[in-house]
Amino acid sequence: MLKISRWMKKEVVSIPLNSTIRQAIQLFIDHRVGTLPVVDEQNHLVGILRLQDVIDMGMPDFIHLVTDFDFLREFGAVENHRPDPQIFEKNIQDLVSEAVSVHEESGLFRTAALLHKHALRDLPVVDHEGRLVGIASHVDIGVALLSHWIS
Repeated sequence: MLKISRWMKKEVVSIPLNSTIRQAIQLFIDHRVGTLPVVDEQNHLVGILRLQDVIDMGMPDFIHLVTDFDFLREFGAVENHRPDPQIFEKNIQDLVSEAVSVHEESGLFRTAALLHKHALRDLPVVDHEGRLVGIASHVDIGVALLSHWIS
């Protein structure tokens, strides 16, 4: 079996649950990641913070209501909209999603199935004690499969 532990990224940028939205934004910017696993003091996975959820707080409501944007070339003044700066000082807890993960000994297809089932781009990988040990994406799985096919 092709285990995800061999193909996952082992250097993971994570964030403590008691962090602010500003701290999360800074991590997204500095590390150019789309998912921040949320961990407790012992590095146990307690949730997931997605870049999209943070961006959605500042998006105008109509973005989610209109299904066809082909007639618009640009959004004009709306593009310069910024959320109220006070929101950045709030705790991330309201934006954190459930702690979906895969065990490090799991296979590639189980990992791919969980990514698909939960509509995630990245999936935290945990050890037998629930501690964060890596993160896996569709690209990691694809590279693993392609490498296996041509070896």
